[in-house]
Amino acid sequence: MVLSGLLDIPILYLSRYITQNKADYYKVLQGVRETNDWEAMVLYMLKGVEVTAEQTIVLITKIRDLMADYKTRMRTELPKIYSQDLINILFRNPYTKIEFLEKELNITRQTASIYLDKISEIGFLEKTKVGKSNYYMNTELINVLMNG
Repeated sequence: MVLSGLLDIPILYLSRYITQNKADYYKVLQGVRETNDWEAMVLYMLKGVEVTAEQTIVLITKIRDLMADYKTRMRTELPKIYSQDLINILFRNPYTKIEFLEKELNITRQTASIYLDKISEIGFLEKTKVGKSNYYMNTELINVLMNG
């Protein structure tokens, strides 16, 4: 789908399906080696695509719903700094840094720092200092990504 231009990046993680169903994978692989049973392999892979696609749809839906919740709450609680671009930055990675806001919103370092601190104060992000840098963790997004 990426090669066809339908997706910018791959979103199906088929390797997880294979890892979780390793015994079945080796069984159909052995069938291909011993009896040239490609049909079983194709059916196994199609089932993997189906299961992975269903899991991905659930994950994307949860992320979309979380983004919508952040959007609604930020419009209410932080209307002066809310923007769709800001929401997108908060969800592009499970963490963000001052530099990300500076670059993508074209704002000063001080303004970016104020924004992230305000967002952290109301619980959208968790501020963590590592060395001299502050990282702002989107813990709700991390939870969705880790637990599906």
